[in-house]
Amino acid sequence: MSHSPSLPDRPRLDIDPELSDAERLDALAKHFESVSSVHDELADRLDEAEAEREELSEETEQLQRENEALKTSSLYVATVEEFTDEGAIVRQHGNNQEVLTEVAPGIADDIENGDRVAVDDSFSIQRPLDSETDVRAQAMQIENRPAVGYADIGGIDDQIREVREAVEMPLVDPERFDTVGIEPPTGVLLHGPPGTGKTMLAKAVANETDATFIKMAGSELVRKFIGEGARLVRDLFELASEHEPAVIFIDEIDAVASKRTDSKTSGDAEVQRTMMQLLSEMDGFEERGDISIIAATNRFDMLDRAILRPGRFDRLIEVPKPGPDGREKIFAIHTRGMNLDDDVAFDELAEMADEFSGAEIESLTTEAGMFAVRDDRSEVRMSDFEDALAKITEDDTAADPVAFL
Repeated sequence: MSHSPSLPDRPRLDIDPELSDAERLDALAKHFESVSSVHDELADRLDEAEAEREELSEETEQLQRENEALKTSSLYVATVEEFTDEGAIVRQHGNNQEVLTEVAPGIADDIENGDRVAVDDSFSIQRPLDSETDVRAQAMQIENRPAVGYADIGGIDDQIREVREAVEMPLVDPERFDTVGIEPPTGVLLHGPPGTGKTMLAKAVANETDATFIKMAGSELVRKFIGEGARLVRDLFELASEHEPAVIFIDEIDAVASKRTDSKTSGDAEVQRTMMQLLSEMDGFEERGDISIIAATNRFDMLDRAILRPGRFDRLIEVPKPGPDGREKIFAIHTRGMNLDDDVAFDELAEMADEFSGAEIESLTTEAGMFAVRDDRSEVRMSDFEDALAKITEDDTAADPVAFL
Protein backbone atom coordinates (compact mmCIF):
# COMPACT_ATOMS: atom_id res chain seq x y z
CA MET A 1 0.00 0.00 0.00
CA SER A 2 1.48 3.34 -1.03
CA HIS A 3 2.06 6.03 1.56
CA SER A 4 1.30 9.72 0.99
CA PRO A 5 4.38 11.95 0.96
CA SER A 6 4.94 13.99 4.11
CA LEU A 7 3.66 17.56 4.19
CA PRO A 8 6.22 20.39 4.05
CA ASP A 9 7.17 22.07 7.32
CA ARG A 10 5.26 25.25 8.08
CA PRO A 11 7.63 28.25 7.99
CA ARG A 12 8.14 29.90 11.38
CA LEU A 13 8.43 33.63 11.83
CA ASP A 14 11.23 34.49 14.30
CA ILE A 15 12.41 38.12 14.09
CA ASP A 16 14.97 39.57 16.43
CA PRO A 17 13.46 42.68 18.12
CA GLU A 18 16.83 44.40 17.94
CA LEU A 19 16.84 44.42 14.12
CA SER A 20 16.32 47.65 12.28
CA ASP A 21 13.09 48.38 10.40
CA ALA A 22 14.72 47.63 7.05
CA GLU A 23 16.08 44.31 8.29
CA ARG A 24 12.67 43.41 9.75
CA LEU A 25 10.99 44.24 6.42
CA ASP A 26 13.46 42.06 4.59
CA ALA A 27 12.85 39.21 7.03
CA LEU A 28 9.09 39.55 6.55
CA ALA A 29 9.52 39.45 2.76
CA LYS A 30 11.56 36.23 3.00
CA HIS A 31 8.97 34.71 5.32
CA PHE A 32 6.20 35.64 2.86
CA GLU A 33 8.11 33.90 0.02
CA SER A 34 8.47 30.79 2.17
CA VAL A 35 4.77 30.79 3.00
CA SER A 36 3.85 31.27 -0.71
CA SER A 37 6.12 28.41 -1.73
CA VAL A 38 4.52 26.10 0.80
CA HIS A 39 1.09 27.23 -0.34
CA ASP A 40 1.88 26.50 -3.98
CA GLU A 41 3.23 23.06 -3.08
CA LEU A 42 0.13 22.26 -1.05
CA ALA A 43 -2.11 23.45 -3.92
CA ASP A 44 -0.28 21.11 -6.32
CA ARG A 45 -0.66 18.27 -3.83
CA LEU A 46 -4.38 19.03 -3.59
CA ASP A 47 -4.82 18.97 -7.40
CA GLU A 48 -3.00 15.63 -7.60
CA ALA A 49 -5.16 14.21 -4.83
CA GLU A 50 -8.34 15.43 -6.55
CA ALA A 51 -7.30 13.85 -9.86
CA GLU A 52 -6.48 10.58 -8.09
CA ARG A 53 -9.83 10.70 -6.29
CA GLU A 54 -11.72 11.11 -9.58
CA GLU A 55 -9.74 8.26 -11.15
CA LEU A 56 -10.45 5.98 -8.21
CA SER A 57 -14.13 7.01 -8.28
CA GLU A 58 -14.44 6.05 -11.97
CA GLU A 59 -12.67 2.75 -11.29
CA THR A 60 -15.03 2.06 -8.39
CA GLU A 61 -18.10 2.76 -10.52
CA GLN A 62 -16.78 0.48 -13.28
CA LEU A 63 -16.19 -2.32 -10.77
CA GLN A 64 -19.68 -1.84 -9.38
CA ARG A 65 -21.21 -2.11 -12.88
CA GLU A 66 -19.18 -5.24 -13.62
CA ASN A 67 -20.26 -6.71 -10.31
CA GLU A 68 -23.92 -6.03 -11.05
CA ALA A 69 -23.52 -7.55 -14.52
CA LEU A 70 -21.96 -10.68 -13.05
CA LYS A 71 -24.81 -11.05 -10.60
CA THR A 72 -27.42 -10.63 -13.39
CA SER A 73 -28.18 -13.58 -15.66
CA SER A 74 -27.76 -13.05 -19.41
CA LEU A 75 -30.81 -12.50 -21.61
CA TYR A 76 -31.16 -13.64 -25.23
CA VAL A 77 -33.22 -12.30 -28.10
CA ALA A 78 -35.94 -14.62 -29.40
CA THR A 79 -39.10 -14.46 -31.51
CA VAL A 80 -42.52 -15.74 -30.47
CA GLU A 81 -43.51 -18.21 -33.19
CA GLU A 82 -46.87 -19.46 -31.86
CA PHE A 83 -49.10 -19.44 -28.79
CA THR A 84 -50.53 -22.77 -27.58
CA ASP A 85 -52.60 -23.91 -24.62
CA GLU A 86 -49.38 -24.93 -22.90
CA GLY A 87 -47.49 -21.69 -23.45
CA ALA A 88 -45.54 -20.08 -26.28
CA ILE A 89 -43.14 -21.50 -28.83
CA VAL A 90 -40.11 -19.19 -29.06
CA ARG A 91 -37.17 -19.34 -31.47
CA GLN A 92 -33.86 -18.04 -30.21
CA HIS A 93 -31.94 -15.88 -32.67
CA GLY A 94 -28.57 -17.20 -33.79
CA ASN A 95 -29.03 -20.92 -33.23
CA ASN A 96 -32.71 -20.98 -34.31
CA GLN A 97 -33.58 -23.37 -31.48
CA GLU A 98 -37.32 -23.62 -30.86
CA VAL A 99 -38.56 -24.18 -27.30
CA LEU A 100 -41.98 -24.38 -25.69
CA THR A 101 -42.03 -22.15 -22.62
CA GLU A 102 -44.58 -20.80 -20.16
CA VAL A 103 -45.60 -17.15 -20.28
CA ALA A 104 -46.41 -15.14 -17.17
CA PRO A 105 -49.97 -13.72 -17.25
CA GLY A 106 -48.70 -10.16 -16.92
CA ILE A 107 -46.49 -10.56 -20.00
CA ALA A 108 -48.83 -12.62 -22.19
CA ASP A 109 -51.21 -9.70 -22.70
CA ASP A 110 -48.40 -7.62 -24.26
CA ILE A 111 -47.08 -10.25 -26.69
CA GLU A 112 -48.31 -11.40 -30.10
CA ASN A 113 -47.04 -13.87 -32.67
CA GLY A 114 -43.89 -12.58 -34.34
CA ASP A 115 -42.88 -10.26 -31.48
CA ARG A 116 -39.28 -10.08 -30.31
CA VAL A 117 -38.76 -10.97 -26.64
CA ALA A 118 -35.92 -11.37 -24.15
CA VAL A 119 -35.48 -14.85 -22.66
CA ASP A 120 -33.15 -16.17 -19.97
CA ASP A 121 -31.06 -19.35 -19.87
CA SER A 122 -34.16 -21.45 -19.22
CA PHE A 123 -36.00 -19.76 -22.18
CA SER A 124 -38.43 -18.11 -19.83
CA ILE A 125 -39.76 -14.88 -21.36
CA GLN A 126 -38.60 -11.94 -19.26
CA ARG A 127 -39.97 -8.97 -21.20
CA PRO A 128 -41.11 -7.96 -24.71
CA LEU A 129 -38.70 -5.98 -26.92
CA ASP A 130 -39.43 -3.10 -29.23
CA SER A 131 -40.28 -4.16 -32.77
CA GLU A 132 -37.31 -2.45 -34.36
CA THR A 133 -35.99 -3.24 -37.80
CA ASP A 134 -32.62 -4.86 -38.17
CA VAL A 135 -29.80 -2.34 -37.77
CA ARG A 136 -28.32 -3.75 -40.98
CA ALA A 137 -31.49 -2.69 -42.80
CA GLN A 138 -31.28 0.79 -41.28
CA ALA A 139 -27.66 1.08 -42.40
CA MET A 140 -28.74 0.54 -46.02
CA GLN A 141 -30.79 3.74 -46.08
CA ILE A 142 -28.96 6.38 -48.10
CA GLU A 143 -28.75 9.67 -46.19
CA ASN A 144 -26.54 11.68 -48.56
CA ARG A 145 -27.74 11.87 -52.14
CA PRO A 146 -25.25 10.63 -54.76
CA ALA A 147 -23.69 13.38 -56.88
CA VAL A 148 -24.89 11.72 -60.09
CA GLY A 149 -27.63 13.05 -62.35
CA TYR A 150 -29.13 11.91 -65.63
CA ALA A 151 -26.85 14.40 -67.42
CA ASP A 152 -23.86 12.38 -66.17
CA ILE A 153 -25.02 9.25 -68.02
CA GLY A 154 -24.47 8.98 -71.76
CA GLY A 155 -25.37 6.53 -74.48
CA ILE A 156 -28.52 5.08 -72.89
CA ASP A 157 -31.15 7.79 -73.41
CA ASP A 158 -33.96 5.29 -74.08
CA GLN A 159 -33.15 3.40 -70.89
CA ILE A 160 -33.12 6.64 -68.88
CA ARG A 161 -36.55 7.53 -70.25
CA GLU A 162 -37.98 4.12 -69.32
CA VAL A 163 -36.56 4.27 -65.80
CA ARG A 164 -37.92 7.77 -65.25
CA GLU A 165 -41.36 6.67 -66.48
CA ALA A 166 -41.41 3.59 -64.28
CA VAL A 167 -39.81 4.92 -61.09
CA GLU A 168 -39.61 8.69 -60.97
CA MET A 169 -42.94 9.62 -62.57
CA PRO A 170 -45.15 7.58 -60.16
CA LEU A 171 -43.40 9.33 -57.27
CA VAL A 172 -43.61 12.92 -58.51
CA ASP A 173 -46.77 12.82 -60.69
CA PRO A 174 -49.06 9.92 -59.65
CA GLU A 175 -52.15 11.79 -60.89
CA ARG A 176 -51.10 11.16 -64.47
CA PHE A 177 -51.58 7.42 -64.01
CA ASP A 178 -54.89 7.96 -62.20
CA THR A 179 -56.14 10.05 -65.14
CA VAL A 180 -55.38 7.29 -67.61
CA GLY A 181 -56.75 4.65 -65.22
CA ILE A 182 -53.70 2.37 -64.97
CA GLU A 183 -51.46 1.22 -62.16
CA PRO A 184 -47.87 2.49 -62.41
CA PRO A 185 -45.10 -0.06 -62.90
CA THR A 186 -43.96 -1.51 -59.58
CA GLY A 187 -40.51 -2.78 -60.42
CA VAL A 188 -37.67 -2.23 -62.87
CA LEU A 189 -34.96 -4.77 -63.63
CA LEU A 190 -31.82 -3.43 -65.32
CA HIS A 191 -29.72 -6.08 -67.02
CA GLY A 192 -26.71 -5.98 -69.29
CA PRO A 193 -22.90 -6.31 -69.38
CA PRO A 194 -20.78 -4.86 -66.55
CA GLY A 195 -19.94 -1.17 -66.69
CA THR A 196 -22.85 -0.03 -68.87
CA GLY A 197 -24.41 2.33 -66.31
CA LYS A 198 -26.98 0.25 -64.41
CA THR A 199 -25.82 1.36 -60.97
CA MET A 200 -25.38 4.95 -62.17
CA LEU A 201 -29.02 4.94 -63.27
CA ALA A 202 -30.08 3.96 -59.75
CA LYS A 203 -27.85 6.69 -58.28
CA ALA A 204 -29.44 9.25 -60.61
CA VAL A 205 -32.92 8.21 -59.42
CA ALA A 206 -31.77 8.67 -55.80
CA ASN A 207 -30.43 12.11 -56.66
CA GLU A 208 -33.39 13.33 -58.72
CA THR A 209 -36.23 12.28 -56.37
CA ASP A 210 -37.13 13.11 -52.77
CA ALA A 211 -38.06 9.51 -51.98
CA THR A 212 -36.26 7.49 -49.33
CA PHE A 213 -33.55 5.50 -51.12
CA ILE A 214 -32.47 2.11 -49.73
CA LYS A 215 -29.51 0.41 -51.39
CA MET A 216 -28.42 -3.16 -50.86
CA ALA A 217 -26.52 -5.91 -52.65
CA GLY A 218 -28.02 -9.33 -53.24
CA SER A 219 -25.00 -10.94 -51.61
CA GLU A 220 -25.86 -9.12 -48.35
CA LEU A 221 -29.09 -11.11 -48.15
CA VAL A 222 -27.25 -14.44 -48.11
CA ARG A 223 -26.84 -14.95 -44.38
CA LYS A 224 -25.14 -17.62 -42.30
CA PHE A 225 -28.02 -18.65 -40.05
CA ILE A 226 -31.35 -20.07 -41.13
CA GLY A 227 -34.03 -17.43 -41.50
CA GLU A 228 -31.74 -14.41 -41.16
CA GLY A 229 -31.81 -13.55 -44.87
CA ALA A 230 -35.62 -13.70 -45.00
CA ARG A 231 -35.85 -11.57 -41.87
CA LEU A 232 -33.52 -8.95 -43.38
CA VAL A 233 -35.71 -8.81 -46.50
CA ARG A 234 -38.78 -8.33 -44.33
CA ASP A 235 -37.06 -5.59 -42.33
CA LEU A 236 -35.99 -3.79 -45.51
CA PHE A 237 -39.56 -3.57 -46.77
CA GLU A 238 -40.81 -2.55 -43.31
CA LEU A 239 -38.23 0.24 -43.28
CA ALA A 240 -39.34 1.36 -46.74
CA SER A 241 -42.98 1.24 -45.64
CA GLU A 242 -42.23 3.48 -42.66
CA HIS A 243 -40.57 6.07 -44.93
CA GLU A 244 -42.86 6.14 -47.96
CA PRO A 245 -42.44 7.09 -50.72
CA ALA A 246 -39.36 4.90 -51.04
CA VAL A 247 -37.15 3.25 -53.64
CA ILE A 248 -35.37 -0.04 -52.92
CA PHE A 249 -32.33 -0.72 -55.13
CA ILE A 250 -31.10 -4.34 -55.17
CA ASP A 251 -27.75 -4.72 -56.90
CA GLU A 252 -26.46 -8.15 -57.93
CA ILE A 253 -29.93 -9.62 -57.51
CA ASP A 254 -28.76 -12.84 -59.18
CA ALA A 255 -27.00 -13.70 -55.89
CA VAL A 256 -30.36 -14.29 -54.22
CA ALA A 257 -32.79 -14.83 -57.13
CA SER A 258 -31.05 -17.43 -59.26
CA LYS A 259 -32.92 -20.37 -60.75
CA ARG A 260 -34.10 -22.91 -58.22
CA THR A 261 -32.46 -26.31 -58.29
CA ASP A 262 -32.95 -29.69 -56.61
CA SER A 263 -29.91 -29.13 -54.40
CA LYS A 264 -30.46 -30.25 -50.81
CA THR A 265 -27.58 -28.34 -49.22
CA SER A 266 -28.46 -26.01 -46.37
CA GLY A 267 -26.82 -23.07 -48.16
CA ASP A 268 -28.92 -23.42 -51.31
CA ALA A 269 -32.04 -23.97 -49.23
CA GLU A 270 -31.39 -20.77 -47.29
CA VAL A 271 -30.90 -18.77 -50.53
CA GLN A 272 -34.19 -20.14 -51.87
CA ARG A 273 -35.93 -19.34 -48.57
CA THR A 274 -34.66 -15.75 -48.83
CA MET A 275 -35.84 -15.52 -52.44
CA MET A 276 -39.32 -16.74 -51.48
CA GLN A 277 -39.51 -13.97 -48.87
CA LEU A 278 -38.43 -11.45 -51.51
CA LEU A 279 -41.11 -12.70 -53.91
CA SER A 280 -43.71 -12.46 -51.16
CA GLU A 281 -42.75 -8.88 -50.29
CA MET A 282 -42.77 -7.81 -53.93
CA ASP A 283 -46.17 -9.28 -54.78
CA GLY A 284 -47.90 -10.73 -51.74
CA PHE A 285 -51.42 -10.49 -50.40
CA GLU A 286 -50.80 -7.16 -48.71
CA GLU A 287 -50.53 -3.91 -50.61
CA ARG A 288 -46.92 -2.87 -50.97
CA GLY A 289 -47.70 0.83 -50.81
CA ASP A 290 -45.76 3.64 -52.41
CA ILE A 291 -42.58 1.60 -52.79
CA SER A 292 -40.70 1.15 -56.08
CA ILE A 293 -38.04 -1.46 -56.70
CA ILE A 294 -35.00 -1.22 -58.96
CA ALA A 295 -32.78 -4.25 -59.42
CA ALA A 296 -29.63 -4.77 -61.47
CA THR A 297 -27.81 -7.85 -62.70
CA ASN A 298 -25.05 -8.83 -65.11
CA ARG A 299 -26.43 -12.38 -65.35
CA PHE A 300 -29.98 -12.11 -66.62
CA ASP A 301 -29.80 -15.75 -67.77
CA MET A 302 -29.41 -16.95 -64.16
CA LEU A 303 -32.59 -15.38 -62.76
CA ASP A 304 -35.57 -17.48 -61.71
CA ARG A 305 -38.66 -17.06 -63.90
CA ALA A 306 -40.83 -16.37 -60.86
CA ILE A 307 -39.11 -13.07 -60.16
CA LEU A 308 -39.33 -11.93 -63.79
CA ARG A 309 -43.08 -12.12 -64.17
CA PRO A 310 -45.22 -8.94 -64.38
CA GLY A 311 -46.34 -7.69 -61.00
CA ARG A 312 -42.85 -8.05 -59.62
CA PHE A 313 -40.72 -6.54 -62.37
CA ASP A 314 -43.01 -4.83 -64.88
CA ARG A 315 -40.10 -3.36 -66.81
CA LEU A 316 -37.16 -5.49 -67.96
CA ILE A 317 -34.73 -2.90 -69.34
CA GLU A 318 -31.61 -4.03 -71.14
CA VAL A 319 -28.65 -1.67 -70.74
CA PRO A 320 -26.28 -2.61 -73.57
CA LYS A 321 -22.84 -1.32 -74.43
CA PRO A 322 -23.14 2.09 -76.11
CA GLY A 323 -23.06 2.61 -79.86
CA PRO A 324 -20.83 5.15 -81.65
CA ASP A 325 -23.03 8.13 -80.76
CA GLY A 326 -23.32 6.95 -77.18
CA ARG A 327 -19.55 6.50 -76.83
CA GLU A 328 -19.05 10.01 -78.19
CA LYS A 329 -21.39 11.42 -75.51
CA ILE A 330 -19.64 9.41 -72.80
CA PHE A 331 -16.26 10.77 -73.87
CA ALA A 332 -17.71 14.28 -73.67
CA ILE A 333 -19.06 13.62 -70.16
CA HIS A 334 -15.85 12.17 -68.72
CA THR A 335 -13.60 14.86 -70.23
CA ARG A 336 -15.66 17.85 -69.06
CA GLY A 337 -13.12 18.70 -66.38
CA MET A 338 -10.05 17.95 -68.51
CA ASN A 339 -7.91 20.50 -70.34
CA LEU A 340 -8.06 19.05 -73.88
CA ASP A 341 -5.90 19.99 -76.84
CA ASP A 342 -7.65 21.17 -80.01
CA ASP A 343 -6.69 17.98 -81.85
CA VAL A 344 -8.91 15.78 -79.63
CA ALA A 345 -11.89 14.55 -81.70
CA PHE A 346 -14.65 12.68 -79.87
CA ASP A 347 -15.97 11.04 -83.03
CA GLU A 348 -12.58 9.50 -83.74
CA LEU A 349 -12.24 8.39 -80.11
CA ALA A 350 -15.68 6.77 -80.27
CA GLU A 351 -14.62 4.84 -83.37
CA MET A 352 -11.33 3.79 -81.77
CA ALA A 353 -13.02 2.58 -78.58
CA ASP A 354 -15.33 0.12 -80.34
CA GLU A 355 -17.15 -2.26 -77.95
CA PHE A 356 -16.05 -0.24 -74.91
CA SER A 357 -18.50 0.14 -72.03
CA GLY A 358 -19.06 3.42 -70.20
CA ALA A 359 -16.82 2.32 -67.33
CA GLU A 360 -14.06 1.34 -69.75
CA ILE A 361 -14.30 4.73 -71.49
CA GLU A 362 -13.96 6.46 -68.12
CA SER A 363 -10.86 4.39 -67.40
CA LEU A 364 -9.48 5.31 -70.84
CA THR A 365 -9.88 9.06 -70.23
CA THR A 366 -8.15 8.76 -66.83
CA GLU A 367 -5.26 6.85 -68.37
CA ALA A 368 -4.91 9.48 -71.13
CA GLY A 369 -4.66 12.17 -68.47
CA MET A 370 -1.92 10.18 -66.75
CA PHE A 371 0.21 10.31 -69.92
CA ALA A 372 -0.05 14.12 -69.85
CA VAL A 373 0.90 14.15 -66.15
CA ARG A 374 3.99 12.00 -66.80
CA ASP A 375 5.13 14.41 -69.53
CA ASP A 376 4.49 17.40 -67.24
CA ARG A 377 1.92 18.88 -69.64
CA SER A 378 -1.28 20.75 -68.79
CA GLU A 379 -3.16 19.65 -71.93
CA VAL A 380 -4.29 16.18 -72.93
CA ARG A 381 -3.61 15.42 -76.58
CA MET A 382 -5.13 12.99 -79.04
CA SER A 383 -1.90 11.00 -78.91
CA ASP A 384 -2.43 10.51 -75.17
CA PHE A 385 -5.77 8.82 -75.86
CA GLU A 386 -4.14 6.64 -78.53
CA ASP A 387 -1.35 5.61 -76.14
CA ALA A 388 -3.90 4.97 -73.37
CA LEU A 389 -5.99 2.79 -75.70
CA ALA A 390 -2.91 0.79 -76.68
CA LYS A 391 -1.95 0.30 -73.02
CA ILE A 392 -5.44 -0.80 -71.94
CA THR A 393 -5.74 -3.17 -74.92
CA GLU A 394 -2.32 -4.64 -74.12
CA ASP A 395 -3.23 -5.11 -70.44
CA ASP A 396 -6.51 -6.81 -71.37
CA THR A 397 -4.72 -9.16 -73.77
CA ALA A 398 -2.17 -10.09 -71.10
CA ALA A 399 -4.93 -10.79 -68.62
CA ASP A 400 -6.93 -13.00 -71.02
CA PRO A 401 -5.55 -16.57 -71.00
CA VAL A 402 -7.34 -17.33 -74.27
CA ALA A 403 -5.00 -14.89 -76.04
CA PHE A 404 -2.07 -17.24 -75.40
CA LEU A 405 -3.74 -20.30 -76.96
